[in-house]
Amino acid sequence: MRDTVSTTTLRRKVVLLGATGSIGRSALRVIEAHRDKLELTAIASHSNWQELARVAQAHQVKHVAVFEPLAAAAARRSGSFPAGTTLHEGLEGLNTLSTLPEADVVLLAIVGTTGLRPALAAISSGKTLALASKEVLVLGGALVTAAAQRHDVAILPVDSEHNAIFQCLQGHPTDTVERVVLTASGGAFRDWPRERLATATPEDALKHPNWSMGPKVTVDSATLANKGLELIEAKWLFGLEADRLDAVIHPQSIVHGLVEFTDGALLAHLSPPSMTFPIQHALLYPQRATGTDARLSLDRLFSLDFRPVDHGRFPMLSLALQAMRMGGLAPGVYNAANEVAVAAFLKRQLPFLAIPSVVEHTLSRVSPGSVSTLDETLHWDLEARRVAESHLQAHI
Repeated sequence: MRDTVSTTTLRRKVVLLGATGSIGRSALRVIEAHRDKLELTAIASHSNWQELARVAQAHQVKHVAVFEPLAAAAARRSGSFPAGTTLHEGLEGLNTLSTLPEADVVLLAIVGTTGLRPALAAISSGKTLALASKEVLVLGGALVTAAAQRHDVAILPVDSEHNAIFQCLQGHPTDTVERVVLTASGGAFRDWPRERLATATPEDALKHPNWSMGPKVTVDSATLANKGLELIEAKWLFGLEADRLDAVIHPQSIVHGLVEFTDGALLAHLSPPSMTFPIQHALLYPQRATGTDARLSLDRLFSLDFRPVDHGRFPMLSLALQAMRMGGLAPGVYNAANEVAVAAFLKRQLPFLAIPSVVEHTLSRVSPGSVSTLDETLHWDLEARRVAESHLQAHI
């Protein structure tokens, strides 16, 4: 796929799907800091229309989408949006925003599989895709990357780890890469003894030491499922198979990714643990500008610590690598089962240590091969969720 975008001096027009989540809020800070370079053209949220209205007023946004029907109806009645703003609804609304003729880049920060159709719509209409939604490539990697190549569209990674690797790989052919290493903070339980994990609660899991994220992603950080999903994403973003992808525990979350080359050299990307850094890089690429947040200071003492992942302690990482090697839609099955298990844990229906067992069971029961259509892909996603839910209900 193409990895460059226009260097026009006009303000780049941004569509922000997922404007009220943690990624969306950081993206808004970047856009507000660089109004001379970026213009917010359209915004979308699942149901938080009140926050969308505030953003629409602040940026005089002309297109807004609310996914959930009841929230969309409330938004229409509210009279809170600027005069001339068009309010769109549901999946059709997300697709409409993704294909606006005036848009240059679509920043996709929708949690779950909902973002797959808007991603494909953006690509088919020639928009640069700034991608923060893991599920888009985990579930539809083959479809999305093929579409990007067909339409000569850039996919720019927004996850801090993938953005770091993207920057480290600039100017280096893939055949010179020995391996790509993503860093993991280890989450809330990185220093807990394993026996204590049996009593871990949702409140415990949500106390992330470094990052401010949504509940599902924060639990994934504690199991290292987030790193497993990121390794799957890296396969599609960088054209690398499982044997050239790895992860390492790095408690400070300052080094976000490393590339080891065939000559033994390592390139690392460092920045503070703030999502404004990768978001700004993706939205302005290939240009650079003054950072939105404070940068690292080499005038103060800090350390960088690394340790290998204990796969016995973090079986979700091994299961992700297993799914990647199985191929086909196995990574999507992994993702679907994990979402079901994490939701049950957050509802106190499943112990923390039982999350991997739900995923392992589902992978053993649902193993579709390669599929060629979006409908087939979404069918198997639903089937994996059904099997995971059935297994869950039998054991709670």
